[in-house]
Amino acid sequence: MNKKFVGITIVLAAAMAAGAWYWSRPVANDTELVLYGNVDLRQVALAFPASERVVRVLAEEGQKVQAGQVLAELDTRGLRLRLAEAEAQAAAQQQVLARLKAGTRVEEVAQARARTGAAQADAELARQQMERALAVQQDSNGRAISQQDVDAARARATSAQAALEQARQGQQLAQHGARREDIAQAQAQLDAAHAAIALLQYQLGEAALKAPVDAVVRARLMEAGDMASPQRPVYTLAMADPKWVRTYVREADLGRIKPGMAASISIDSQPGRTLAGKVGYISSVAEFTPKTVQTEELRTALVYEVRVLAEDKADVLRMGMPATVRIAAGR
Repeated sequence: MNKKFVGITIVLAAAMAAGAWYWSRPVANDTELVLYGNVDLRQVALAFPASERVVRVLAEEGQKVQAGQVLAELDTRGLRLRLAEAEAQAAAQQQVLARLKAGTRVEEVAQARARTGAAQADAELARQQMERALAVQQDSNGRAISQQDVDAARARATSAQAALEQARQGQQLAQHGARREDIAQAQAQLDAAHAAIALLQYQLGEAALKAPVDAVVRARLMEAGDMASPQRPVYTLAMADPKWVRTYVREADLGRIKPGMAASISIDSQPGRTLAGKVGYISSVAEFTPKTVQTEELRTALVYEVRVLAEDKADVLRMGMPATVRIAAGR
């Protein structure tokens, strides 16, 4: 009987302890969703578009830079020499175009007219000599002049007539001036020279590496004297805005959140302090939980990526920093 009484007493004590634990246990907050993730932000790799020697590197790791700030410079001596050459060629082509548009000068027209007169006189003289030779040959029955002399006189007359025609054509060209096609060709060559100048000026501007946005220098990868190329970044920049916490949510909790919902972000380095945030992106594709994610579920569970945008005006969040996100979500 004593053993039975002790057994009943033990059972009653266990039941009372279980009831006390049930009523005093912490009640889960079904209206709050707690997620774990890491801080992430966008990065920019800056490289020169040309292969040239670096002469100056101006920014250090951890330095805050502003959009448009010069971070590094290339050697531009070769570019400046090519630019000067292109500008000289464009100036010369400009004079060629101006000469064609101005047409033939009065003096040149007079010169062409004089050449025509001289050629006409030569042609007239050669014609007269040919006629006299033919007359002598006819009167003497070929005894006073040879056939060879007659043929030579006839050839000189033909040549002089051809020279006269050439001089007349040259006079007409001088009077008409340059053709429209020649002017158009000269204009096209001048446009090409101006395009070459613009390209060299653009390359000269690209010789100064500038920050595209407000950011922080994460890595300085080259020094003065290094040979730059489009494949070798000089800096890696971390953009100051936006910042977000990359976290993952189970499929069972996916319906409890939506873009735009308010959230609070806390980090271990500043306990008791939270940053405001909001849900900015929810992936539409399920994936296996990455090994870097801290969750209480099995790592093989399918989850969806969520980005919680953070309002970090004090700049306390750093890339890769662990963070806890709490979202006031319904059941």
